[in-house]
Parts: sequence; C-alpha cells; structure tokens
Amino acid sequence: MSSTDDRRFEILRAIVTDFVATQEPIGSKALVDRHQLGVSSATVRNDMAVLEAEGLIIQPHTSSGRVPTDKGYRLFVDRIHDVKPLSKPERRAILSFLDHAVDLDDVLRRSVKLLAELTQQVAVIQYPVLSTARVRHLEVVALTPQRLLLVVITDTGRVEQRMVTLREPLADESLAKVRNLFGAALDGKRLDEATAEVSALTEDSPPELQRPILEIATVLIETLVERPEDRLVLGGTSNLARSAGDFALASSGMDTVLEALEEQVVVLRLLAHARENDSVTVQIGEETLVEDLRGTSVVSTGYGASGTVFGGVGVVGPTRMDYPGTMASVAAVARYVGEVLAGR
Repeated sequence: MSSTDDRRFEILRAIVTDFVATQEPIGSKALVDRHQLGVSSATVRNDMAVLEAEGLIIQPHTSSGRVPTDKGYRLFVDRIHDVKPLSKPERRAILSFLDHAVDLDDVLRRSVKLLAELTQQVAVIQYPVLSTARVRHLEVVALTPQRLLLVVITDTGRVEQRMVTLREPLADESLAKVRNLFGAALDGKRLDEATAEVSALTEDSPPELQRPILEIATVLIETLVERPEDRLVLGGTSNLARSAGDFALASSGMDTVLEALEEQVVVLRLLAHARENDSVTVQIGEETLVEDLRGTSVVSTGYGASGTVFGGVGVVGPTRMDYPGTMASVAAVARYVGEVLAGR
C-alpha cells in the first residue's frame, strides 16, 4: 500500500476514533489539532475529499464535518490486526466472576451481565448447542419403587432432571441393572448419538427389564431431542438508550432494534454466522441482512473448549462503537465462559 493510501487510512482511523469518542462530525482542523498527522490542513482536506468520494466518510449536514460510513467502519475493522488483550487484573476479575456461578443458567446470566458492563452494549449468549454436548453422567434415582428421577449432566454444564413413573415397582437389584445399562450406553456420547443408543437399549435389553427400560427411554429421548440452543440470554438492553442519537440518524430507530432483538431466531442466525470460525466476527450495518438492524453492528464469536464450539456470544450496538475494545471483551468473555463450563 502506498504512503498516500497509508496516510489516508490514518486520517480515516482518526475520524473513526474521534467520532466514536465525541459523537460529533469531525472536521479537518480538529484532526490536525488532535493528531500528529505530519501534513498540512490542506492535505488533510484533500484526503478527506478522496475518502468521501470512495464512500468511506460522509458529510451528514452542510458545512459540518465528516462521519464514517459502514464501508469506512468495515475498512477500519479489517485493518485491526491485533486485538488488544485485556489486562491480567481484568482477566482475573472475569474468571472469578464467572467461576462463582452455581449452574449453567447462572454462568450465562453472569456472562451477559459482564459483557454488557464491559462494552456498554447489548450482550447476548446462546445456550450450549445440543448436538455438540456429550453425556458426562446419567443418574437414576429411585424416589419410590415406581417413581424414578433421571438426572442427565453434559460436558457443557447442562443439567436436566426428569421424572419417570413406572407401571410396576422396580426392585433394587433390577434398578442397579437398569442404571448400569443406561450408564454404559450413554457415557461420553454426543447427545445426537445418545438418542440412538437409548433406542437400541429398548431392543437389546433382557426381557424382564424391557418394560421399565422402554418407559425410561421414552422420557430420556424426549429430553435429549430438546433444543436448548434455541434459547438466548440477553442483557444490557438499557444501554441502547445511551445511543438513541445514533439510531435517530439510521433508518431503523431504537424501538425497531429492540423488536428485532426480541426475535430470537434473528439473533441466533447472527450468532451462527460467527460460530463458523474461531475468530471474532464483526457485522456492520447492512451486513447483518436484517432491515431493523441496519443501524447496528454485531460483534460475536463462538465459545467452547477443546476445539468444540458450544454456542455463540456477542454484543449488538450502534455502528459508532469502540470496535477494538468491544472485540477484545467479546473474545475474553467467550474464552472464559468456555473454560468455566469445561471445568464443571
């Protein structure tokens, strides 16, 4: 890239940085005063004219300064080579806060609360994707000879409890056999594989245990085929109020953004886009392909452990956001959510 192109990008970077900080259109004089650009005001004005002609900045009002366009933000984001890592105290605080969660629901609630506070945006996290989870433990507990409690624990921290009422009482010896059969069939299996294993048990089990195994298997299969990944936890929606001015300039107002966020399928699709790789994904304005979110950017990534992605996590906010800081916060929270869940 030529020195002229480099200089123009530095001017674009300065406009983005100042506009994010001040929410005011940026003029050439302000750039020269605030930044050591090493060129005259006339050169800066000429470069701004070129940036405007290329669609990277616009003049929102006559005689005002310039603001970045979605295309300008995209170029800025694409040239963020190294996301600044959080400090050691920040990382320790995140891990400590998440590690004190009592269960999966609490981990996810804490995650969006923390991410919303770090970024001052709306934070969202997806429940662990069912197909990637593995059964860590299955417990069958006899509450009475005819009433059983099934407890399924996965490696993503999910805990499911179901009641089974048997037609006939089950002796302790038979219960131990049933428990061992289900444990052997499910231990370490992915949940989509576990469903097939449970179905096979109903055909291969001893004749005297077929009825209780069928009754237990029916409840287990209903549990395993549920789709908790269609659930989201949302936090920090009140942060949108701080950006009301940004949405007033966009074709979508703040109310339409809130309505779009309530449509979980829309947000899930945006998070699924990020889970295709292990890096932070930034969708700016029209790139979201959602009309009501054209005035927003979505910064997201996948969370998980040992190369397995459990789900997506990210933030939604106005296109005028601190992209380097937001990307760093999303990456850090995703990393520690995965570590916390994998360690449980």
